[in-house]
Amino acid sequence: MNDRIVYQVWISGKVQGVGYRYATQRMAQKLGVTGWVQNLPDGRVEAMFAGSRAQVEAMIQWCYQGSREAEVEKVEFIPLPDRVFYKFEIRR
Repeated sequence: MNDRIVYQVWISGKVQGVGYRYATQRMAQKLGVTGWVQNLPDGRVEAMFAGSRAQVEAMIQWCYQGSREAEVEKVEFIPLPDRVFYKFEIRR
């Protein structure tokens, strides 16, 4: 049985300039999640998480906290069809 899921996530608040993308990459690698994270021009951070249901759910829960200096106001996410990522990267 395949419990692999993919979610696109948007994080709002004070999430740029506070190491949020780097902390996200470290946590994703720790949890075994693949995908990417990037800053958006509107001040939000966007991410794509792929992995088992447990891995991705843990990653989304972590997003509410984020990096030490982050002040997360809102986390929005939607499920997507399965996609294959071979690592977790920071997009610039």
